[in-house]
Amino acid sequence: MIKTLFSYFKPHMKIFMADMFCAFLVAAVDLAFPLISRRAMYDLLPEKKYQAFFAVMAIVAGAYLLRAVAQFIMTYWGHTFGVRVEADIRRDLFNHFQVLDFEFYDKNRTGNLMNRLTGDLFEITELAHHGPEDVLISTLTIIGSLIFMFWMEWRLAVVIAILIPIFLLVVVKNRRAMSQASLNVKKRMADINAEIESRLSGIRTSKAFANEEVDREHFNDSNELFKNSKKDHYKAMGRFIASQEFFMGIMPVAVIAFGGYLIMEGKLNYIDLITFTLFVSTFVTPIRKLSNFSEIFVSGTAGLRRFMEIMAVEPVVVEKEDAEPLVVDKGEVKLENVTFSYNNIKEVLKGIDLDVRPGETVAIVGHSGGGKTTLCQLIPRFYDVTGGSITIDGQDVRDVTKSSIRQNVGIVQQDVFIFADTIFENIRYGRPDASYEEVVEAAKRAEIFDDIMAMPDQFDTYVGERGTKLSGGQKQRVSIARIFLKDPKILILDEATSALDTITENHIQESFEELAKGRTTIVIAHRLSTVRDADRIVVIEDGLIVEEGTHDELLLENGEYAKLYNA
Repeated sequence: MIKTLFSYFKPHMKIFMADMFCAFLVAAVDLAFPLISRRAMYDLLPEKKYQAFFAVMAIVAGAYLLRAVAQFIMTYWGHTFGVRVEADIRRDLFNHFQVLDFEFYDKNRTGNLMNRLTGDLFEITELAHHGPEDVLISTLTIIGSLIFMFWMEWRLAVVIAILIPIFLLVVVKNRRAMSQASLNVKKRMADINAEIESRLSGIRTSKAFANEEVDREHFNDSNELFKNSKKDHYKAMGRFIASQEFFMGIMPVAVIAFGGYLIMEGKLNYIDLITFTLFVSTFVTPIRKLSNFSEIFVSGTAGLRRFMEIMAVEPVVVEKEDAEPLVVDKGEVKLENVTFSYNNIKEVLKGIDLDVRPGETVAIVGHSGGGKTTLCQLIPRFYDVTGGSITIDGQDVRDVTKSSIRQNVGIVQQDVFIFADTIFENIRYGRPDASYEEVVEAAKRAEIFDDIMAMPDQFDTYVGERGTKLSGGQKQRVSIARIFLKDPKILILDEATSALDTITENHIQESFEELAKGRTTIVIAHRLSTVRDADRIVVIEDGLIVEEGTHDELLLENGEYAKLYNA
């Protein structure tokens, strides 16, 4: 884990080295003060060299001013360094999220993933900044203090040397308990974030059903689990801090007690005892810093461990190393003996054979849960087939790059997602480099231009979270405008007009017919009036193709399609 963390230091090494130099300077000043004080008490004051004494004190004051500047640099640039490391880690984590498949998001809640992108990474930042800095200052100060203490009075130093191993054993034991408790807190925090995200996203549904009390109970359950995990964490922290404070207090007591005995025996003078006590104070400060660092280390490594857990997740849909971009000339889509199951549990598709010829419009109909949407999600390779193959113009989708497939396949999905942005940016999402004029043209073809012009800020109108300021039909038409803008070779329309009124649907249908000319189009529909003019209609039931033909042919057969149509 530490190796992974240090790999993010490299791009910001200049700031890191400046921070470490300042840490070294702080440690040097802290070590120098007791020695200078001892020299002043031994030589300058007894010999009445008052001018030299005050000159030395002025130099010491200047050193502490320099130390203050170093502290400022450590605070400002050190935190800047930590934030840059955090930003780099967040960038890599977000990029990794983008690589992962639909299957990963089927299993993980959004709030949980949000926590990994925010809360966990903040702890890593604290570790990146304070970790090396605190360790360097503490190590130099502790080792330096011990050397000088043994040099001055080895018998007093032995008292400290006996207490340190005992203290370290207690620290290590308590740190392990804190580490596990901290990891549990992070997991609970992720759970409560997921619960908050879910409840806030569904707040309108909650109010519609007057179920605020139900949501409050769900939230309170998660909150209670979080409180209990925090309680365990604070209990471990309390044991750690209590034992630390005991040892911090007992060290100067032991030194004064044994030093007093040595003075009584005539083996030590007051100046060396005072200087030794100053060194103990200098020694105790970095130990406190190390104990604080141990808490940062525990929280930071817990966050780092969770970061590495996600980074270790590999996408199930993997590109071949020699994958070439998909080249679409005709637009033929062919499925041969395609089977598919989610998590290898139950087969959703069972040996599907389907050849969608270039420029043909094929409608896929059937009862809900029959496998229609799943089939269409396999074509752009959101999931991989369990068996069989899917080819586009003879090229197996597993042999080409995923991005090239999705550039050539345009999808209007059943569940429309609208970003919290302007309506202009939401449409331009179909092709981010599109000009204003092209966005306007796409809006016109999707029959939403007049609605936009009637809005307060027209194309600059902010649509709200998940498009709350738009009607259901407007949201659907925005998604359709995206596809007009993308202008793909192959169209997949998954209930594309399901949220539209009949008049608007007729206008959109005309636009679709225009867009579909010369392009391969696959239409999923429950509203059978929208697929009457399709070149071919395929009926899927329970993962199997049970009928295939034109609208008139299937009505004459008086089979499943006729039942659906008549119903």
